[in-house]
Amino acid sequence: MNETRRAALDAAFEKLPLVAILRGVRPDEIDAIFDALVTAGFRMIEIPLNSPRPWESLERIAKRCPDDVVIGAGTVLDPNVCQRLADLDAPLVITPNSDPLVVGEAARLELAPMIGCLSPTEALAAAQAGATALKLFPAGSLGTAYFKDIKAVMPLDLPIFAVGGIDIHNMSDWIAAGIDGFGFGGSVYRPGWSADEVGEKARGLISEWRRVKEGLSQASELEREADA
Repeated sequence: MNETRRAALDAAFEKLPLVAILRGVRPDEIDAIFDALVTAGFRMIEIPLNSPRPWESLERIAKRCPDDVVIGAGTVLDPNVCQRLADLDAPLVITPNSDPLVVGEAARLELAPMIGCLSPTEALAAAQAGATALKLFPAGSLGTAYFKDIKAVMPLDLPIFAVGGIDIHNMSDWIAAGIDGFGFGGSVYRPGWSADEVGEKARGLISEWRRVKEGLSQASELEREADA
């Protein structure tokens, strides 16, 4: 990963750690949907490899990806995919599972492996193999209580994203539980949605993230003032 993309990834993790998952997107619609997401404010965009002609879509947006946006592939199951992503300057390597071969190859190429995990065993193995971030999946089925239980043993230096079943209505519960970010699938894009619809959904999700984070920040400030 070059320095420009590294800086963009670091900024996204710090300021707006939200990934748009475009499962099912087609090459003929990717440009308009990509532009809608970027205009709304998304800085991490994933095209799952089980979408129609995913490499064509990745190639289209890679050619004109802004410097402050990071793209890549999801549902990565084969370590050989990593070199192709590196060649496209598309560093996100997002998996549904914890495969040390995929993690290791992505790390070797200095990409950004965001690795799916269900248990502490999987999370710690992914971290040891070189994961950049962990993806709790399927988060919606597991719930915040499960996340709170395992958070104590998760690697402290890796951000954890909740993916699967997350939408504008339950984001606040996860943020309050201490999650670091989200991956949005059907709440930001579904096959058949127009670019305008995607942009509207994206703006709503970003607005909710900022609203909740600002509220928590203000509450913390009030607590500090009360303790002073």
